[in-house]
Amino acid sequence: MASILIRNACLLPIDDTMSVIERGWVHVEDSTITALGSGEPPQIEVAEIVDAEGDVVMPGMVNPHAHLAMTLFRGLGEDVDDRLFRYVLPMERKFVTPEMVRVGTLLGALESIEAGVTTIADMYYYETEVGRALDQAGLRGVVGQTLATFDPPDHKTVDEGFALVEELVAEFSGHDRIVPSIAPHAPYSTDIEVMARVARWAEDHPRVPVQLHLAEMGSEMEWCRKNHGLRPVAVVEKAGLLVPGLIAAHCLHIDPFEIERMAKADVRVAHNARSNAKAGRGIAPIEAMRAAGIKVGIATDGPMSGNTLDLFSQFGPVSMFQKLLGHSRKPMPAAQVIRMATLEGAQVLGLDSRIGSLEPGKQADLIRIDLSAPRMQPVYDIYAMLVFSAMPADVQDVMVGGRWIMRGRNVESLERKKVLRDAGQIAAAFKAEMTRIDAAG
Repeated sequence: MASILIRNACLLPIDDTMSVIERGWVHVEDSTITALGSGEPPQIEVAEIVDAEGDVVMPGMVNPHAHLAMTLFRGLGEDVDDRLFRYVLPMERKFVTPEMVRVGTLLGALESIEAGVTTIADMYYYETEVGRALDQAGLRGVVGQTLATFDPPDHKTVDEGFALVEELVAEFSGHDRIVPSIAPHAPYSTDIEVMARVARWAEDHPRVPVQLHLAEMGSEMEWCRKNHGLRPVAVVEKAGLLVPGLIAAHCLHIDPFEIERMAKADVRVAHNARSNAKAGRGIAPIEAMRAAGIKVGIATDGPMSGNTLDLFSQFGPVSMFQKLLGHSRKPMPAAQVIRMATLEGAQVLGLDSRIGSLEPGKQADLIRIDLSAPRMQPVYDIYAMLVFSAMPADVQDVMVGGRWIMRGRNVESLERKKVLRDAGQIAAAFKAEMTRIDAAG
């Protein structure tokens, strides 16, 4: 059994008061936090003592909505208005294979580790490969097999999609770090019949989370109105899928009545401020959601949409957009942003009994953040510093389940050069296909 004592840390346990312990310590036995406190630690027989030298030690961050394999589409056709239909969808159908998903997910996992993200909820295709890649990387994940009716790469019929879900559940049920999930893509890409089937399936599999894109864009609003005379939240409710624990990504176009309905149903929200803004789609009313009792986590969306998989690049937009809506500095204070990135993100995924805060009995998922960069000094408010000044490069060490997977910026669970080389080979094929598409007009 591994025993680790981290001492002399600026400890952020993420408790009810969002306290800051200036000279804190944490004791880890095997995969679990056994004790923490302030000042000099008690005499503990340990195998490893880590002097944090005043650095921040806090829970690993939680990304509750991503499409990791889409790292391989990052930056592709950025200035092309119709890139989705011109490049992305045709290339997905041609190139998305289990191997492509594996390589893209490992690239996303490497990026996430280096940014202090220890838990990721993913929605994509060949999701069993995503689970295997996250397991290889030593990360924690909720892996959602996408179901859709638009001829996705890994299933031609809904029955085939459900068969992939069953395979995913069979492989990862009971896994210590990987949670299988079912992920109907969105109301417009599954319609009521598929969502209703998912709702029935989920009743028989209560430990399998459901992930869904919801109220994300104007075209979705129009589709729901034209086909059902309803707004997206009502369409999902009609299908019987507005259920406790539903992980709803985006939720941009929702009104106060819908917020009330979602809160009563215990729907959780993955907020994607950066990708939403980059697409010009709007600002989600997350302050109103949280005031109503909805748990909201900070997510990156896919790297094709938001480009990066680190939460640091989300923090500024998350806070500033709510300040713009409120015409004040007061909305979305920095401490609450960090709470959303840790404990509240874990609550969104239904994992808060295990992760999201530093507490005895919880899993030892934690990160160490260096404060020595000039942009990190002086420190008046550590939460403000993390939200508005910190970057992924400041993350020095990452632990998941008591295992160090990054030490001193060196990721120990993956072969960095191989991950980058494999990704580059697939990107070369993508570039050649884009050239062919452009030549064909």
